[in-house]
Amino acid sequence: MTWNGKRFDWINVAYFTALHLGALGALFSFSWPAFLVFLMLCWVSAALGIGVTYHRLLTHRGFKTPKVVEYFGALCGMLASEGGPISWVAMHRAHHQLSDRPGRDLHTPNDGFWWSHIGWVLCHLGADRRAFEKTHAPEMVADPVHRFLNRFHLLPNVVVGLGLYAWGGWSFVFWGVFLRVVVVLHATWFVNSAAHTWGYRTYDTPEGSTNLWWVGLIAWGEGWHNNHHAFQRSARHGHEWWELDLNWFAIRALSALGLAREIKLLPENAERFRLPRQSVATVAPAAGTALS
Repeated sequence: MTWNGKRFDWINVAYFTALHLGALGALFSFSWPAFLVFLMLCWVSAALGIGVTYHRLLTHRGFKTPKVVEYFGALCGMLASEGGPISWVAMHRAHHQLSDRPGRDLHTPNDGFWWSHIGWVLCHLGADRRAFEKTHAPEMVADPVHRFLNRFHLLPNVVVGLGLYAWGGWSFVFWGVFLRVVVVLHATWFVNSAAHTWGYRTYDTPEGSTNLWWVGLIAWGEGWHNNHHAFQRSARHGHEWWELDLNWFAIRALSALGLAREIKLLPENAERFRLPRQSVATVAPAAGTALS
């Protein structure tokens, strides 16, 4: 069986199916302590882990931190169950290189909305993974700590799950692991699917990225995706006052603590890439200048 010409990875199919089935247990085990654990671990895994560390720090090098902070953030990202840091960074950089090119971008809605949302995750990469990672994330492959984390990326959720079970029983596990992972996964996947389909475009970029308010909220600021595609190294994704970017607040907090430095922001000529105000609402891919 294939999807878009890619063979199903039955291990991934079974794994993500099990996560979704396990999340149903939260419906029958609600408690306020379990809900608070859910919220806290959502922030740790999705915001600190995926948004701040995997994406803005490791993929785009939008700021610098001490190595111990980088490794801790990578551990947080591993809790999102989106793969190890090297794999995630390599695939995201490949997405930017070939963004929205049918058959070449790993997860463009031009190959189907549900393909971009979850289908690509359920199928084999279609390339040698180690060679792919060396091509797109060579500096991380050269780091032995990141290689170790990448190899054992499932371990943190196992440890957290055992700890939650010892602390609060199955209720904590259903809310703090299964439901939390499923919510974080779909919030991240909506950046790939919905934020390349609906919303408004502020900048002239050569793909179909959009700014979508509800993805901005559920993904802690990652949904201001057109802003990000226009200025990929900028550590700040929300550019207007209404574009709430909680991950940017976290980076500012790290800076205040002396744990983030050399923070990249918009270049001085950013305004020249803005679309005319009357065109901001369009979601059609623009044939503009590629930005880095």
